[in-house]
Amino acid sequence: MMSVRYDSLILKDLEASAVESLENRVKETLHKAFWDSLQEQLSASPPDYTPAIQLLQEIEALLLLLLPRHNQLRSQIEEALDMELMRQEAEHGALDIHALTTYVLGTMARLCAPIRDEQVQGLQSLTDPAQLLRELFRVLGLIKMDMLNFTVQSLCTHLQDHTIQYERKKFQELLDKLPNSLDRTREWLCKAAAEVSVPSSQPPPHATVGGSAAAHSPGAASSSATVPSLRSVLNRGYVNLLCWEPGQKEYPETLFMDQAQPEVQAQVNQLTIAAAVLLVTSAMCGSTLCGSPGFVARLKWVTKVLLEGLSCIRCEEAFEDVSDQVLQEASRTLSQLGYPAFTTDKCPSLKGQIKSIADKGNAVRHVIEQRIRSFLSLFISPDGQNSQKDFPKDLDPIQEELLEVGRRFGSVIHNNRQLFGHYSGILKKVLLPDAEPDSDAGMDSF
Repeated sequence: MMSVRYDSLILKDLEASAVESLENRVKETLHKAFWDSLQEQLSASPPDYTPAIQLLQEIEALLLLLLPRHNQLRSQIEEALDMELMRQEAEHGALDIHALTTYVLGTMARLCAPIRDEQVQGLQSLTDPAQLLRELFRVLGLIKMDMLNFTVQSLCTHLQDHTIQYERKKFQELLDKLPNSLDRTREWLCKAAAEVSVPSSQPPPHATVGGSAAAHSPGAASSSATVPSLRSVLNRGYVNLLCWEPGQKEYPETLFMDQAQPEVQAQVNQLTIAAAVLLVTSAMCGSTLCGSPGFVARLKWVTKVLLEGLSCIRCEEAFEDVSDQVLQEASRTLSQLGYPAFTTDKCPSLKGQIKSIADKGNAVRHVIEQRIRSFLSLFISPDGQNSQKDFPKDLDPIQEELLEVGRRFGSVIHNNRQLFGHYSGILKKVLLPDAEPDSDAGMDSF
């Protein structure tokens, strides 16, 4: 039932692209033949305006299509581009193509987006009627696509809002039938709460959530606990999803459909390994080699190709291949730069350090993983818009890819946060077990 929301989100990522094919070449040939024929007919003596009138009729239809609810302007266009009147003027040799196209240009200037102003103004310098009509159709097509893209974007937002309401309703109906069906979600949040909680020898029966300790009595300040905020616990839970082990435990019920975006977790793992490989290589080879044009990009590409779809079965073999390729690329670049080759003891040392990254407990890999998770957490916080300003320097080689993953991760979490209000009730029971069931005192919002 929840796949509707993700189908609507995917619409935002769709882009039209021209494909060179036989069909396109045939279309271009026919278009050229048509416009050459129009040029001959308008240049004849006397000129044949029949095809030009048909084109103006199509232009009128396009303009009216762009103005579905502007009745006054539609009436003005229909009056100015009256087909019957144009045919009569053509029969008597009084049809003024220039005046008609000037009116069309003025109307287009009123309808187009600012980005098209320069293109519309550029048409005013054209004097050949056939060329002008051809360019009118081209620019009108761009204006139509601009409006279509705007409409699609508006509909996506509208559809997303409605699908969230629909999914929330259906999920609540399921909970009403199965009240205890959020066990995995509760376990997930309890783990996150335990990670961010500040231990205390004697927690107070009631505390204020929001980061400050609440004194139960005048002398209780030393034994009071800082109760984490709902937002901090939930954010920690979301970040923990980046290193989720699918084979060990099932996803929380409220995140089951978000598991349909496994690429985020896979990309984080891949970027972690790539950054670790680059960091080890930089430490071993020096900044001069890593600063060589294209060197880092080639290492990233090699690592991505060799580790894509990596399974635990051939993990060691894959890292062996990565270490071989890194050493080969480094040796080749050193030779190109005119530097001496690696010593016999440095080669196995570099390969050994790269192969050790296969171990999830590897110190370099662990540090990189923590920094990536910390950075991605900014995308689900209120100040996430400033995430790029806080980019860790040692992650610079993967900055572009990591920013893209962060935007996608933030989008998924934002929609999940909008959909489920069940987290608040669960967290209140976890953080303040002695509070009144309907009490919101001291609880912050998401």
